[in-house]
Amino acid sequence: MTRRGRVPLSAQVYEAVRRDLAEGALVSTERLGEERLADSYGVSRTPVREALARLLADGLVERRTDGMYPFRPRLDELDQLYELRNVLESRGIQRALGEPTHDLGMVGAELEHWRQLAEQPPEPGPALIAADDRFHIVLLRSAGNAALADALASVQVRVRPVRTMDMPTPDRIAAMTAEHITIAEQLLAGDRAAALETLTTHIDSSRAHVIARAKTALHLTRLAQVVRD
Repeated sequence: MTRRGRVPLSAQVYEAVRRDLAEGALVSTERLGEERLADSYGVSRTPVREALARLLADGLVERRTDGMYPFRPRLDELDQLYELRNVLESRGIQRALGEPTHDLGMVGAELEHWRQLAEQPPEPGPALIAADDRFHIVLLRSAGNAALADALASVQVRVRPVRTMDMPTPDRIAAMTAEHITIAEQLLAGDRAAALETLTTHIDSSRAHVIARAKTALHLTRLAQVVRD
């Protein structure tokens, strides 16, 4: 990893590790050893240590007795993260209810992108999840408060590894695509109240599905521990 301009090396490592955590490139059950990460990113251990300290403060990694690991939410934490996501995204639309402050150009660009995906449905996988996350970030950023969008991005990074392990069916992909299109169309039509209702229903549906799948996975894991081939 080389220095770019005046961006501190620790900041570059922070962004690289944050990206790899979000994409599931770093295995959640493997310790984030400073020496191993330093070798992976081509830096010394000092910027890695500083980057891990920032990630710990962000809640993206957690400290255990033998070192740092990627954050793994408990079921109640997962539920709380979705609740926070709902609050943040709802606020983005609510703050524009009394005054048309949305950047409709940003919303329109996302609408066209998801209309294309409706015609050519994407395959399930990290790229689809990244596109879904981007839609919600752009929607919130279009409301004119970058701090809300940054907060949402932090929530997404903490939830994304769980979502990456859950491959949606073609029906779920179609439903997600249709709901994104509806939300964007409602915002562009100026019907922010309807957009808010569609958005919260959309998030609550995702929340229920992810938590149900997580509960099933935990049950199967425990079951596997008491049987053998």
